[in-house]
Amino acid sequence: MLLRRYAYLIRKPSPFNAVFLVPQVVLQADALEMHTDLNVGKYWGDMEVDFWDDAKWKQEIDKYEVLVMTPQILLNGLRHGFFKINMIKVLIIDECHHARGKHPYASIMTEFYHRQLEAGVSDLPRIFGMTASPINTKGVNSADSYWQKIHELETIMNSKVYTCVSESVLAQFVPFSTPKFKFYQDMEIPYVLYAHLVQELNVFKVKHECSLDNLDLEASAAESTRRKISKIHSALIHCLDELGVWLALKAAEYLSCYESEFLMWGKLDVFGEKIVRSYSVDAFHAIGACIPSDPDWTIVNDVKASVDAGFLTTKVLCLIESLSEYRVLRDIRCIIFVERIITAVVLQSLFSELLPKYGNWKTKYIAGNNSGLQNQTRKKQNEIVEEFRKGMVNIIVATSILEEGLDVQACNLIIRFDPSPTVCSFIQSRGRARMQNSDYLLMVKSGDFSTHSRLKNYLTSGDVMRKESLCHASDPCSPLSNDLCDEEFYHVASTGAFMTLSSSVGLIYFYCSRLPADGYFKPTPRCIIDKQMGVCTLHLPKSSPIRTVCVKGNFKSLKQKACFEACKQLHQIGALTDNLVPDIVVEENDAEEIGKESYNDDQPIFFPPELVNQDSQESMTKYYCYLMELKQNFGYEFPVQNIILLVRSQLEMEAKSVGIELEVDRGTLTVNLKYIGLIRLTSDQVILCRRFQIALFRVLMDHKAEKLTELLSDLTSGNNSEINYLLLPSNYMGQNPVIDWLSISSILFSYEKVWKNHVNCNAGMIQTKSGLVCTCMIKNSLVSTPHNGRTYIIDGLLNNINANSLLTLSDGGVMTYKEYYEQRHGIHLCFSRVSFLAGRHIFPVQNHIQSFNLLLFILQNPVTHL
Repeated sequence: MLLRRYAYLIRKPSPFNAVFLVPQVVLQADALEMHTDLNVGKYWGDMEVDFWDDAKWKQEIDKYEVLVMTPQILLNGLRHGFFKINMIKVLIIDECHHARGKHPYASIMTEFYHRQLEAGVSDLPRIFGMTASPINTKGVNSADSYWQKIHELETIMNSKVYTCVSESVLAQFVPFSTPKFKFYQDMEIPYVLYAHLVQELNVFKVKHECSLDNLDLEASAAESTRRKISKIHSALIHCLDELGVWLALKAAEYLSCYESEFLMWGKLDVFGEKIVRSYSVDAFHAIGACIPSDPDWTIVNDVKASVDAGFLTTKVLCLIESLSEYRVLRDIRCIIFVERIITAVVLQSLFSELLPKYGNWKTKYIAGNNSGLQNQTRKKQNEIVEEFRKGMVNIIVATSILEEGLDVQACNLIIRFDPSPTVCSFIQSRGRARMQNSDYLLMVKSGDFSTHSRLKNYLTSGDVMRKESLCHASDPCSPLSNDLCDEEFYHVASTGAFMTLSSSVGLIYFYCSRLPADGYFKPTPRCIIDKQMGVCTLHLPKSSPIRTVCVKGNFKSLKQKACFEACKQLHQIGALTDNLVPDIVVEENDAEEIGKESYNDDQPIFFPPELVNQDSQESMTKYYCYLMELKQNFGYEFPVQNIILLVRSQLEMEAKSVGIELEVDRGTLTVNLKYIGLIRLTSDQVILCRRFQIALFRVLMDHKAEKLTELLSDLTSGNNSEINYLLLPSNYMGQNPVIDWLSISSILFSYEKVWKNHVNCNAGMIQTKSGLVCTCMIKNSLVSTPHNGRTYIIDGLLNNINANSLLTLSDGGVMTYKEYYEQRHGIHLCFSRVSFLAGRHIFPVQNHIQSFNLLLFILQNPVTHL
């Protein structure tokens, strides 16, 4: 109705628009298109609107009359100067009770609306906010405190609250669910079982936290891992207390399998992730040991017996019994609200086993991503809601994410498994039951008079808020307090782009996210705060034109000040455009418009200075040595050997060591890189190392002896190298890693020298095509077979097999090896009594860049690979 009233102001070609801010874009936009004849544009995060430029937004603004979007999109658009507040004639804000603190609703009003209002600008949008409860905080328990919160909302929205006299008036148009209290007796799980498991979990927690000390991680990375362990530990203890041993087992199982990203200064912290997961696995085995091992036992066999044993709690039993009371309903649609994500996850596991006996009810869960304990996408959540709407899903276990924006007319039951923390949460969750004669069950522990009283106050809060709003209906809105709109800001006059201390943090993270990255590195800023000195140093990735920014000031705002100063400097040098957008985003948009090819990972565009020849004329060359400790996480008869990396400049490593995990054919290989000291090499040693490195790479890449022979015969090989780093084999002298000079010197192999050095050796000689070789040198050597040009690694001699030994053919025939080689390959074996060599193929080198690109292509073009 409101949009119809103002439609004449926004009809195209009018330069004005109406903007509708909502949490669920598609739902509200569809309603607008159904009930108005206005052109409606829809915008949400998955459309990648963060990367749209001024020209793209101008097209949308000129095309559509009503723009439906999430509040963050409008806030970003205003901050970048893509939108102007005075181009909006009507601003509709759904769930406007969020307009407080640093929420996008509040930022839109304080940064743009109120600044213009104080400047005397009159051409501002009409504000229409909608909410079921204007109060969204805890601790409100009197009429005066209710009015204070309502007045704060009116002030920031520059609007007055309008409401009905009573709930009965609304009930004529909107169904209200019937509140019912469900009380359950609190019975703890057996103490011996509980104490045993808590002690086990505590031991595991200490064990894995102590293991961090052996990894030599940076303090911030170790602390981050400790916090994750503590979070998982807390979740498991909570499950034991509130849900029972069986659901705690399900929680440990989920957490031990959950894939997440542990980031440490832009790099994947593999060791931290493994320790966290290892804790979850240990917890899973410890809890699982307390569950009956009988394969025929299930949690649903006897629920009450499971409660007595401590596998389930009486609270969970109350929930099961409450649901069973509604099994007569043919088409139940129920939402169970819980406080924690892990509770939602494990209750779905329980109901998936239990509820089919009540009529094939299907259960799914929906939870937010803020805690980092799950990675459910918005698309997946929308799919579940749509299944719920169609009746394909009967029960959703949800956190507060579903308290707002969900409109399923068939929803007939709401259960508050955990009590609402605020009056707004109470009213919003109650409102999800849209069907006539629906119920709103409130689970309360018997004897918990405080919670019972609080929920009863929530039931009457609607009447109190209506009364207070009507009593103050004639009071004017108060001006916004100075502390809400006096935040330091940076303004670009040419575009209207606007940045505050608060918004600069998000902007600097967005800028870094657009810097060059790949599947193994994510550029992020890093902030170091010295509390004693009151100094904050912001470190930006190497690919940023500004590397560090240092500021002093109030401890509470130090990080914001550093990001604010960094953004100003980036804008001043052109790394941020006049719209305060990374210039990289602009270049990408231009490339799309002119059809430019996307970046190719295979192009060797940049070499780090640490790896490039510095053209030193010194007789002794200084190298920084880094040990690459290799640990194979799979069984194989041939062990890996550590490698030493030599570079001319010291690497900028924040931690004393850096760990990564590489995928190989048989499993994973853990690599730990750490600095071990300086070394000085003569020019001859450098050339020797280069020749070894070149020869090694040539063999691995080609597997052909001809090219290796050409390389070794070129005496200038290794004299000239633009890329001046060395990857060399390592062994140990005592406890200290050293360069394996014996292996490196093998590149100087000479038949003449070998013969002279082994004249008196008792091992005996073996004849090769190129000359005699002592058999003691055969093991771990490279041997080429001329008839096929292949190169093999030799593991030793086959003492019982020679040219006269019998070979069984595939057709069952038998002949000697000598006969076989002469008939098959035309080779005459002259030394028929000499033992054969035990050889194996050289490992094939995997090109993971190409395989990654192939996988990416298949994922992007699934139809062509069915």
